[in-house]
Amino acid sequence: MAKRVYLFSEGTKDDSDLLGGKGANLCEMTGLGLPVPFGFIITTRTCREYFQAGNKLPTLLEQEYRVALDLVEGKMGARFGDPENPLLFSVRSGAPVSMPGMMNTILNLGLNDEITEGLAQKTGNPRFAWDSYRRFIQMFANVVLDVEGGLFEKELEQFKKTRGKVHDVDMQADDWRELVQRYKRLVDLPEDPFLQLKLAVEAVFRSWHTPRAIVYREMNNIDESLGTAVNVQAMVFGNFGDSSGSGVAFTRNPATGDRQFFGEYLPNAAGEDVVAGIRTPLPLSALEQQLPAVYQQLFDTQALLETHYRDMQDIEFTVQDGVFYMLQTRSGKRTGRASIKIAVDMVREGMITEPQALMRVSPEHVEAFLHPMIDPSAKRDIVASGLPASPGGATGQIVFSAEEAEQEHTAGHSVILVRRETTPEDIHGMKVAAGVLTELGGMTSHAAVVARGMGVCAITGCGSLTIDCDAGHVSTDDGVVLKRGDTITLDGTSGEVMLGDIGKIEASSSDDFQILLGWADKHRRLRVRANAETPEDAAKARELGAEGIGLCRTEHMFFDAERIVIMRAMILAENDEERCTYLSQLQQFQHDDMLELFKIMDGLPVTIRLLDPPLHEFLPQSSDDINALSERIGKPARQIHEIVENLSEINPMLGFRGCRLAVVFPEINEMQVKAIISAASDAIALGYRPLPEIMIPLVVNVREIRLITRIIDKCIHETARARAVSIPYKIGTMMETPRATLGADRLAPEVEFMSFGTNDLTQMTYGFSRDDAGKFIPKYLKEKLIDLDPFVSLDQRAVGRLMKIAISESKSKKQGIKYGICGEHGGDPRSIQFCHDIGLDYVSCSPFRIPIARIAAAQANVDGNQTY
Repeated sequence: MAKRVYLFSEGTKDDSDLLGGKGANLCEMTGLGLPVPFGFIITTRTCREYFQAGNKLPTLLEQEYRVALDLVEGKMGARFGDPENPLLFSVRSGAPVSMPGMMNTILNLGLNDEITEGLAQKTGNPRFAWDSYRRFIQMFANVVLDVEGGLFEKELEQFKKTRGKVHDVDMQADDWRELVQRYKRLVDLPEDPFLQLKLAVEAVFRSWHTPRAIVYREMNNIDESLGTAVNVQAMVFGNFGDSSGSGVAFTRNPATGDRQFFGEYLPNAAGEDVVAGIRTPLPLSALEQQLPAVYQQLFDTQALLETHYRDMQDIEFTVQDGVFYMLQTRSGKRTGRASIKIAVDMVREGMITEPQALMRVSPEHVEAFLHPMIDPSAKRDIVASGLPASPGGATGQIVFSAEEAEQEHTAGHSVILVRRETTPEDIHGMKVAAGVLTELGGMTSHAAVVARGMGVCAITGCGSLTIDCDAGHVSTDDGVVLKRGDTITLDGTSGEVMLGDIGKIEASSSDDFQILLGWADKHRRLRVRANAETPEDAAKARELGAEGIGLCRTEHMFFDAERIVIMRAMILAENDEERCTYLSQLQQFQHDDMLELFKIMDGLPVTIRLLDPPLHEFLPQSSDDINALSERIGKPARQIHEIVENLSEINPMLGFRGCRLAVVFPEINEMQVKAIISAASDAIALGYRPLPEIMIPLVVNVREIRLITRIIDKCIHETARARAVSIPYKIGTMMETPRATLGADRLAPEVEFMSFGTNDLTQMTYGFSRDDAGKFIPKYLKEKLIDLDPFVSLDQRAVGRLMKIAISESKSKKQGIKYGICGEHGGDPRSIQFCHDIGLDYVSCSPFRIPIARIAAAQANVDGNQTY
């Protein structure tokens, strides 16, 4: 039988998986000789046993922890359940990964009427004893017996009112004694301390599945199977008198990262008073003035702990009658800016290495330098939540169309574009909006992908909203109605929709951030490219460190209001001659855009995907838009409507798109290739070094590649010959169908690179529509049918296996092929780790995720087992 109970003297900080983070650190501090009230830990493994047995404690557990309890009694010189010399316990949770405030705690455990009388006699402080008892009753009733805590608060307020008491400090021992009796009438409290302990252990285990703990784990991708340990620790008391108190401190400022001891202290207060904020705490300088010897001990302890753990520590301490005790230390939560400053400073101070500094940075930390973020201290009136599609915080007035967005923006107003779903025709509105909110769509929907590329805050798939754009209002499931012009705030990092203007912290770079990015570049193998097709996106990508463009979606170049009319006219052409007339106009647009991209990405590869989406996406759908187009191009509205109907598809993402367009309309690809090569030629004439890579989308077999490659090669040679210039180029394919990955050995001889389009590959492998998955994926996650949203983090078991097969089998046929990923997974750190592991050469992601990808690529390449 595995050992289930460990004394604080039996573990170390490296035992967090078994003893939980809190317990492991209590053991470590005990081993360092710090004044830690002694106790024992019931393991996380026991928690898992408890749940596997149907919420029943193992048969011999109580026997085992009673042995440990005897040893704690000897260490503390007091006895649990003994009225003459009582020992009380705190019973706290402690998961392997820090989950502050998410699970339950019971303090002052072991009291009943008789033991409280004994505690009063032993301490000579009956007011303290009865106050401790009333605190225990309220906490035990709430946590263990599921009694609403508000009942006790109401009873306390009524009692104080009838007795003329204003604050808790006005209450005397007899007041607390009488209140305890009133409390006991509200709840059937067990008198036996050992039964209290057993019930408390079970309650802490059960708190692993409280709603707030579940939500926290989901938000932070914490494995549900870890479980929590239970820490049973001898109580010390900060509410013992004027020479007592409790406090919380950080070894560095958690908001700024500055190297200054930072914290708060509350005299004559229990630890829960500090956390609950029922009184205004004092700065640590107050402790230094009141108890200078205690303050010096605290200061020396924090310095020792930071040096020992080599990280900023969050510590909790108690002073009982002038004696200093350490209750907890853990790696301190900090802002993104503070995180990076602390990591860089600690490298300068010789405490950690560059790779260790990189391992301490999360995507959330990096986003603080790229987007305005919601102030974590600001109050939030949350009315809905959806998918956090594009990070940052944004406030604006609600508008329901791209045209409204432009009008209000021109008038000087910040706007939030609210749509059921966005389409390419909304691009001009998205460009000027502070944020985008949609009822439908997933993490790879049009709204999500475009917003991320532009760095615009976005929440998609907000299914708790009903959006009526025609009526101009939004209603929530809770009955809140928002109208055109109302002000809302989006938190694209959490997916929360809030009423009003919520405070934000503005984005800006720092020297430390740039230093960290430099280290990332030094320590990574994977290259990082950008998904970009506009000069603005390309310039931002290069500014943020992109090493080329890994996906230029050429169709996005045609959504401008003027260009889309010509694109539509080309699609609606009735013969080849008419179609070529419009294609020549589109070619000039494409040429001009490509020339700008080549200039911005001078000397770096630019991977250009040939036209991919279904043609119907370019066409108008409403009668008003069809009539307007009819007037512009001189075709009858009825004829346009018929063509739109003919091009509509039941399942367009599996229909007439990708390389299939080139098979039916080769002239479209010819136009694009001529535009690319002529732009590259002009770039060379201007002194730039273009490196075009032409990518064929959505292939399923090698014959498609051979057919389209012949078209590409012919156009390249004709254009290059006419311009008397030699242009370096590559031809490759986008691997986004399962059949392509499983036939990669046949594709390999025909291509020079393969780029995995994991948005479509995930969609086709799962059979999940990426635009509709938001309707059911949240339920799948809640029911644990899947561990992660496969459109957010790459599914390594199936989609990843297809990628590995493609790489392995294509390499067996041709060496030197470059492999990349250009789906939205290219900016996800977990997916980047997988891409590194399977040997990809580069990842490509939205411009604003490039710094995250650079750091994640470095993290994938350094020793992830280093302690820090």
